[in-house]
Amino acid sequence: MSGARAKKTPLLRDAILPLVVLACALAAWEAAVYFWDIPSYVLPAPSLIAATLVKDRAILFASLIVTLRTALEALALATIGGVALALLISRSRLMERALMPFAIVLQVTPIIAIAPLLLVYLAPAEAVLVCAFLVAFFPILANTSLGLASVDRSLVELFDLYRASPWQKLVLLRAPAALPQFFAGLRIGGGLALIGAIAAELAAGAAGQGAGLAFRISEAGYRLDIPRMFAALALVSLAGIVIYAGLTALSRLALVRWHESARGLED
Repeated sequence: MSGARAKKTPLLRDAILPLVVLACALAAWEAAVYFWDIPSYVLPAPSLIAATLVKDRAILFASLIVTLRTALEALALATIGGVALALLISRSRLMERALMPFAIVLQVTPIIAIAPLLLVYLAPAEAVLVCAFLVAFFPILANTSLGLASVDRSLVELFDLYRASPWQKLVLLRAPAALPQFFAGLRIGGGLALIGAIAAELAAGAAGQGAGLAFRISEAGYRLDIPRMFAALALVSLAGIVIYAGLTALSRLALVRWHESARGLED
């Protein structure tokens, strides 16, 4: 019983401490705006941002759903594509040499430079989805490939000794060994998918198109509606936290019973 309490106490403390720090930061922000009489068009107070969220909730939350759906769809496509390509190149060095340079080129090219070009050839929603997919794809591919290649050599030799088939090696050995790296890439890809969606939506917003949160930020900027800009930014941050927390929980659920990286989170 005492051991269970000891485990719950650090988890509760770790959950409460960031909330306390956030509350103190928001209180200091509110006080600074009040005492220095900062105009709302320069820096709105947290209370005004919250009021704007309530007042404009119909528009902002509809845009939040658009952005979240795009980011999650892009993450799902990047996961399928990244894992499939990682499996392919893990079976063939020739495929790795042939395909990895293209993946690296897509990763190092700034997405803000690709987005306007994609908007020429694709509808705004499709262009945003492709941009989010491109930035989320490489971390999942790279981490999964690393995991598939980082199998204990003695275990590989043991499977060879028992004449395991390539399929058995993949399902029983390589895939479980790659899971920690895969989930690490998935957490990175989740954040990058949201960033890619926001960057593409900003480009679409500059062209007067789009319906996501970044479009609302651009729209509010043109109208000098600074409180709405901050409200939309707050929702973007909240969406990023939710995506990361969800993927972290999924990783912990999959790994906690057998891998030290997740078991350490429970101690």
